[in-house]
Amino acid sequence: MTYDEYNAFCGALPATSHVVQWGGAHVWKVGGKVFAVGGWSKAGNPAYSFKVSPLHYEILQEEPGYRPAPYLASRGMKWIQQYDAPPSRDDELKYYLRESHRIVSLGLTKKKQKELGLNQE
Repeated sequence: MTYDEYNAFCGALPATSHVVQWGGAHVWKVGGKVFAVGGWSKAGNPAYSFKVSPLHYEILQEEPGYRPAPYLASRGMKWIQQYDAPPSRDDELKYYLRESHRIVSLGLTKKKQKELGLNQE
């Protein structure tokens, strides 16, 4: 997935905002809270970091092309970085970006969720 495709995908999720910060990373937020970071690849290839459940964290950190996200995981957060993946894994990345958006949005106050029209089932 290119950064343009990543930005288009994240921008289509509900109640998101985008900022370029932290050394040129494409940072996506929901309700002011970060759910995805595009950037920070040492090899110059696209890299995408996202929040995951504890189970997915345990599974993905052992998978080729994934690792605990630099900076974030070292601070005890359950964030994974996809750093070396072929285009055939784009659907998998989209799944994890959607899940990260959901996990982060559920951490917002009920008032903020309602204000943003999130999780109103």
